[in-house]
Amino acid sequence: MTSTMEALVYEAPREMVLRRLPAPEPGPGEVLVRVAYSGICGSELSGFLGQSSIRTPPLVFGHELAGHVESVGDGVDGLAAGQTVTANPLVTCGQCRYCAAGVEQRCPQRLLLGASLPGCNAELVVVPASRVLPVPEGTDLRQASLVEPAAFALHAVEAAGTSEAPALVVGAGPIGLLIVQALVASGAPAPLVAELNPARAAMAERAGAQLVALADVRGVDLAFDAVGSEGTRQAAFASLAPGGTLILVGLHTDATSLPLNRAVRDELAVRGVFAYAHRHVAHALDGIASGRLGLAEGVVEAPLADGAQWYQRLIDGDPAAKVLLVPGAGA
Repeated sequence: MTSTMEALVYEAPREMVLRRLPAPEPGPGEVLVRVAYSGICGSELSGFLGQSSIRTPPLVFGHELAGHVESVGDGVDGLAAGQTVTANPLVTCGQCRYCAAGVEQRCPQRLLLGASLPGCNAELVVVPASRVLPVPEGTDLRQASLVEPAAFALHAVEAAGTSEAPALVVGAGPIGLLIVQALVASGAPAPLVAELNPARAAMAERAGAQLVALADVRGVDLAFDAVGSEGTRQAAFASLAPGGTLILVGLHTDATSLPLNRAVRDELAVRGVFAYAHRHVAHALDGIASGRLGLAEGVVEAPLADGAQWYQRLIDGDPAAKVLLVPGAGA
């Protein structure tokens, strides 16, 4: 067993440093995973800037991962050293009324890798065995690391319900692109996508979307805001037809002013969607293994040591669809 490991440690706003830390060990019911790929999530960028209430230094970020089982703790069955796995990073109590109802993302005691628990921006990470999923043989390990954002996209589309008219997706970052894929896979009409970055807009178009200028869109029954800024929320809200629904998934900004008198008069619905239930993660893995979901382009691999640089580049607008940090890779 390795006694130490490399980990990217968030130490202060805009400061992440590669450190050598004691290697964790799995307790009863836990699995130690050797990380092959650790994705940078858009929700972590605010944490890197020091603007996240759930991420305080010192902390190892990261909740999107794929890798191999290093070892298992007592009482773990069905998983063995060397097995290729991914994980659901949302750890819940399993006993409250939300967990019992299959909406464990609402669990008041939920914990998240890379926030309330040490994350996967490291060579090794401990995950409860109940949250570890074996990766089907032949599945690209890079794509398997996208199971978490794909599960989020599936949950968002499920929560929105069906619409006979094209839905609007605001933002073609990884979540927006995966929402486009989930809509297309569900048989919905080709979605409308508003994205200012030309590279990401082109990816959305190749995924089956129609590109639009956000300010020009009016009369949609369903809109997804996958950015989470005040401006995108307001524009997505303005795009709705009477009786329309706005699904909020982006977490960039907290407070946003909306004309709620219009929501009353036009019977508009505004719904937040957070994370996923475990079944969404399993469905996402199936979708990735079958090729229905995933990011075929715009995926960048970078050494874990370059992680701080990539967090900053993404904040500065780098068009990468997803950055995967690779522990153990040379700088």
